[in-house]
Amino acid sequence: MAFGRVFVLLLAIAAFASTATSATKFIVGDDSGWTVGFDYQAWAKGKVFHVGDKLVFQYPVGAHNVFKVNGTAFQNCQKPPLREALTTGNDVIVLATPGRKWYICGVRNHCNYGQKLVITVLPQAVEAPAPSPLYAMTYSTKKAKRPFFSTNWP
Repeated sequence: MAFGRVFVLLLAIAAFASTATSATKFIVGDDSGWTVGFDYQAWAKGKVFHVGDKLVFQYPVGAHNVFKVNGTAFQNCQKPPLREALTTGNDVIVLATPGRKWYICGVRNHCNYGQKLVITVLPQAVEAPAPSPLYAMTYSTKKAKRPFFSTNWP
């Protein structure tokens, strides 16, 4: 009897764990990476970003950087202090909260030449849980009972 309870508990844990979605990793600009002369708004169009997803900005070290900015700084290409720049050439940003997110390159006039990205992040997606294997085994092996129907209608 104790084994049965442990088994049911393990199945319940497995079913709960399967409801969480895995994060999606987006390489900003795909094969082009983070560079001047690329349309990042077109790249983002049709993509769905959720809390927990990751943006990866790839570029040659020293050629670019990444700043997270607000909407006004995005529109005006105003870069924050240099100490706030991401500069590794493989910068990973985990999208931690829902809402609009703005990113620019602060090197020379790169932002003015279109090296900027705006996205909308949605709350974390949750998949519907899969049916419990225990439920499927229990009910699939039993014969279905049909309600009584009379064929002797007047």
